[in-house]
Amino acid sequence: MGILDKHGVLEKSPTLLLIFSFLVVTVGGIVEIAPLFYLENTIEEVEGVRPYTPLELTGRDVYIREGCYVCHSQMIRPMRDEVERYGHYSLAAESMYDHPFQWGSKRTGPDLARVGGRYSDGWHVDHLINPQSVVPESVMPKYGFLLNREIDAKYIGDRLKTDAMVGVPYTSEMIEAAQADFAAQADPESDFDGLLERYGEGVNVRNFDGQPALTEMDALVAYLQVLGTMVDFSTFEPVASR
Repeated sequence: MGILDKHGVLEKSPTLLLIFSFLVVTVGGIVEIAPLFYLENTIEEVEGVRPYTPLELTGRDVYIREGCYVCHSQMIRPMRDEVERYGHYSLAAESMYDHPFQWGSKRTGPDLARVGGRYSDGWHVDHLINPQSVVPESVMPKYGFLLNREIDAKYIGDRLKTDAMVGVPYTSEMIEAAQADFAAQADPESDFDGLLERYGEGVNVRNFDGQPALTEMDALVAYLQVLGTMVDFSTFEPVASR
């Protein structure tokens, strides 16, 4: 009873309760945060993870602008039901170049962390134009206007340069070639060898929306088609099991 009586003093005094609560939170914060300062890297490096191409990065900006993250998460938790439905659980390294990351906390629609390559470009275009045409029960709004919004690469070099300032490993060569790479990825008839040299052979190169003009639809579909495809999970082994 003695301890409970002393605890009652804290409950009856707002000032003491505030002081001791602050102390508890401070100690807990130090215990959790201090060890991180002694680690060289808190994210496991995973082969295959690369920065987004200029077109994919633009598509990601469209994704964020249109609020897609509000209804779709991009984080598969290591639970059986999620792994069986969506695929391998998400790795921290897969989001290491995302500013901000798109983990999300709500799923009105399915998780998109592994959506890349799961559907054709045509399916994505149809889905964005009229979601109910392919998923009748969907409550997603229509985004057909993206087909009519042409984009150019006037500021894409500056966009890459900004991400480079916060740690994304865009080289000076990538920044200088940003405009060319932006156009080349959506044109399979172009000279896209430089794009593949800079970003890897696995980069998707094609006309994503099937139109002559380069549109926001091209960019968004390019972004969706790369999600979850950078890591080869057939050969990946977590550090703990190596």
